[in-house]
Amino acid sequence: MSSDQVVTRFAPSPTGFLHIGGARTALFNWLYARGRGGKFLLRIEDTDRERSTPEATAAILQGLTWLGLDWDDEPISQFERAPRHAEVAQQLLAEGKAYKCFSTQEEIAAFREAARAEGKSTLFRSPWRDADPATYPDAPYVIRIRAPQAGSTVIRDRVQGEVTIRNDQLDDMILLRSDGTPVYMLAVVVDDHDMGVTHVIRGDDHLNNAARQMMIYEAMGWDVPVWAHIPLIHGPDGKKLSKRHGALGAQEYQAMGFPAAGMRNYLARLGWSHGDDEFFTDDQAKAWFDLDGIGKSPARFDMKKLENLCGQHISVSDDAALRQEAEAYLAAAGLPALTEAQGKALETAMFCLKERARTFPELLEKAHFALVSRPVEPDEKAAKALETVSNGILSELTPQLQSASWTRNDLEATLGAFAENQGTKFGKLAGPLRAALAGRAVTPSVFDMMLVLGRDETLARLRDAAGRVGSN
Repeated sequence: MSSDQVVTRFAPSPTGFLHIGGARTALFNWLYARGRGGKFLLRIEDTDRERSTPEATAAILQGLTWLGLDWDDEPISQFERAPRHAEVAQQLLAEGKAYKCFSTQEEIAAFREAARAEGKSTLFRSPWRDADPATYPDAPYVIRIRAPQAGSTVIRDRVQGEVTIRNDQLDDMILLRSDGTPVYMLAVVVDDHDMGVTHVIRGDDHLNNAARQMMIYEAMGWDVPVWAHIPLIHGPDGKKLSKRHGALGAQEYQAMGFPAAGMRNYLARLGWSHGDDEFFTDDQAKAWFDLDGIGKSPARFDMKKLENLCGQHISVSDDAALRQEAEAYLAAAGLPALTEAQGKALETAMFCLKERARTFPELLEKAHFALVSRPVEPDEKAAKALETVSNGILSELTPQLQSASWTRNDLEATLGAFAENQGTKFGKLAGPLRAALAGRAVTPSVFDMMLVLGRDETLARLRDAAGRVGSN
């Protein structure tokens, strides 16, 4: 790996699904790396053994896969790297940059209680920081880093700007617990360093952690990565995004039928902008994405904007790819799969479905005429439309269509002339024809449906409808 190669990472905790905020963080890291020929790595922060589950890890990987965020190399388990984290703590101890602290939980609690009573800072100052090793008891201890006690730490953040924290506000952070297990703060730094991470792009709830993590980088003489702490996502009411705002997991959006490309576009625009561009492709996003375009204020999640962008992406998508994604949506939503014949019919009909469908449920509803098999049962509105026409009209239309050449122009001319002969306008025939062909009142154009269904199926459906009208 070249030293100037950009390396980003996404490091979720596998304690639940891929949260939409986490998905956006992953996307920003992916765009930044992919747009610069860099690497995008994945680390599963599974050190919380009670809450981390293989199912949650699988759900996170599935969510990223659905979103199309491919990662380089094998995902790393933080838990499995615990011996390496402990090794770094022992190195800092050996170099005098960390020390053994024998203070018990009770002693620390008593110190804080006394400090509170005296109106002093409750930041724990260990009496063991400068103790003579000869005075060490034979008792459990933690390893703490020697935090700088004077001056200040400056976090140079690409989103938040320069953030200064006084060093007397930093405690001697624990690196290794008394049972020898490393703390999260140590694990993150060692992993990021060992993985060659050059840019840490994460939520701004981690901003304060950066100052504490920098102590470890500096004590080890390691390069500090570029920091970029991004604002969290809020709901439409301006409060932190939560369950009351609706779906939270990436896979919930797949099961609701949103296309991945639209979701990527929308998430990229949540808190980042490139001029006034709203709709863009992946290639444009990779070329344009930069940390300078990320705003400092929380972004607001807007379902209408998401739907609008998803509709634009569906309208320009490749037909075969859309069919594939529609079939994946059905599986994600736990709905019956399409047969091979239905899949082919859906793909053939795509040209007249893609416009104005914002989600896959909308697309499949428009495709009903191509997916349903005879006899087509009309819904309530369609049945009413059929009542407005006599079976004679439908029966008379059949031989006219029998001899038409099956092109849009010829079908339009044939149906137009037929309506005129009946002393009516084509608009009056359109409702009953929709009902006959699709069993629905709202459908793609009658001519488009005829082209998709073909002559034999169109005529058979018209005969069925004429029979239905005649028997009423």
